[in-house]
Amino acid sequence: MTNREKNEQCLLVHMKAEAEHDMAAVLATIHPDALFEDQPLGLVLKGRDATAIHYRTWWDAFGIQTDGGVLHWVSDDLAIGEADFVGTHVGRFLGVEPTGLSIRFPFTVYVRFKDGLLSGERFFYDLNMIMAQLGQPSAALAA
Repeated sequence: MTNREKNEQCLLVHMKAEAEHDMAAVLATIHPDALFEDQPLGLVLKGRDATAIHYRTWWDAFGIQTDGGVLHWVSDDLAIGEADFVGTHVGRFLGVEPTGLSIRFPFTVYVRFKDGLLSGERFFYDLNMIMAQLGQPSAALAA
């Protein structure tokens, strides 16, 4: 099996585990030295335990799921994904108490691999769009 095939297989397992909110299975696909970056939130998380924080944040706040999407393989060890996240605001998020409102927002993620495991993800999305959907527009949007 080539590196690319190993990485593709790992990513499929990872995405299935994400959809099922199976933290143990998600973390089994993550390299111990992984670096996760959530650009809009300014989070830089290193290692499996820290990575779990990222998933728990989104799962607890929104029960988030991915809808649709496209995956672009740039190289054997780098893929770029584009999709929508959808969910319902059921838990506290950035100080906002649960509203019960539905959210949907597009995101892009750069996924890197090492030794057949995810070694990093870098997320990009519009945080103002999420906050507006929660009835909490930013000062920039309110102006």
